[in-house]
Amino acid sequence: MNSKLKINSTLKIKPINYFKGETEVQGDKSISHRAILLGGLLEGSITINNFLESEDTLNTARAYQKMGIEIKGLETKNVTIKGKGLNGLIEPDGILDLGNSGTSMRLLLGILSGQNFYSVVTGDKSLCRRPMQRVTIPLKKMGALIYGREKANFAPLTIIGKKLNGINFKSNVSSAQVKSCLILAGLFAKGTTVVTEPILSRDHTERMLAYFGANIKKKNILTTSITSKKKLLAKDIFVPGDISSAAYFIIGALILKNSKVTIKNVGINPTRTGILDILKNMGAKITLTNYRNINDEPVADITACSSKLNGTEISGDIIPRLIDEIPIIAIAAACADGETIIKNAGELRVKESDRIKTVTNGLTTLGIKVKELPDGMIIRGGMFSAGNKKFNSYGDHRIAMSFAIAGLKIQGGIVINDTDCINTSFPEFTNILKNLSY
Repeated sequence: MNSKLKINSTLKIKPINYFKGETEVQGDKSISHRAILLGGLLEGSITINNFLESEDTLNTARAYQKMGIEIKGLETKNVTIKGKGLNGLIEPDGILDLGNSGTSMRLLLGILSGQNFYSVVTGDKSLCRRPMQRVTIPLKKMGALIYGREKANFAPLTIIGKKLNGINFKSNVSSAQVKSCLILAGLFAKGTTVVTEPILSRDHTERMLAYFGANIKKKNILTTSITSKKKLLAKDIFVPGDISSAAYFIIGALILKNSKVTIKNVGINPTRTGILDILKNMGAKITLTNYRNINDEPVADITACSSKLNGTEISGDIIPRLIDEIPIIAIAAACADGETIIKNAGELRVKESDRIKTVTNGLTTLGIKVKELPDGMIIRGGMFSAGNKKFNSYGDHRIAMSFAIAGLKIQGGIVINDTDCINTSFPEFTNILKNLSY
């Protein structure tokens, strides 16, 4: 391993020669959240294998513990949760602080709206600025009582749980968090809840509910319906490796010379693999092996090798399949020949940071020609400028990790401040980065 690579509390990255080796990334964050949230509603105990222990997922677990759910092993990768059934949650004796996790807040709002008790949810400054009306408006149509700033658009939010009624909701945004929130509320609603989205978003909630025996159906690729059922069946679950985490090392291998990395046991749910499709269109040498299905989620090993990349256009239906990976895709685009155009990605404006602005600012600092668009960016591939560059992560884990990968190619290296945010999704990032670097 290259001893020149040093990573401290403020992330200091110096250039390396190549990436090499095999590794595994931590469990998928989206699936880990859902395993906790549904696990507490099952009839009986389950083990969640390969659970992601990160700040975001721990905030979900702590919220459930405050509502009477017994959870053991959170300091390990194998978590045991004792489900108390659909009506087993109890009123928390304090505010549920969800930190930086938008997934925790939006999905929990669906569950809390159907309870028979009072609750309050809040988060850090970033989460309290993220829009919640996209879920509170349809929840109110189901009969929920939710109060908060600007007509329940911003946390803190107060929920007075009550019996809900199913609705037929057509969302104007393609968001798994919106869809999942309403599907989870449908578990507690009278009648059937139907959610239609404009473009298919990730479907981990639907797959997991079907695995646990819920009365959930797909009417077509964009429409999901759920009807409440007396109980959900307890079955152990395995959390595949997170493709969003794997993406950093895949692209690291592509842009560094003489590199080859294999990442084992990665989830390749087709609603999440847009990044692989785009990278292959750019000329990336990526192969998938050892395909299998585990608790209704497809899994494979992914190998990436040094590649000559070309610019491309990223827009339309593929955007929901790679929305979280756009910051690291932008790093690949900066190393590619020609121009990469990213459009229809306005959702990036309301993530942990305004990722359109923070990515374009970062690439400009690196000497890359980039134009900010209202819903994306245009990146002209080129050479990163030399020098000891300094960045702020803006408290956004994906910005911090993406520019850490870029730093591996920058003469003089870079320093990224405010990198504690990496712990929200990928605490093992720096260790894996060290182990693959030569």
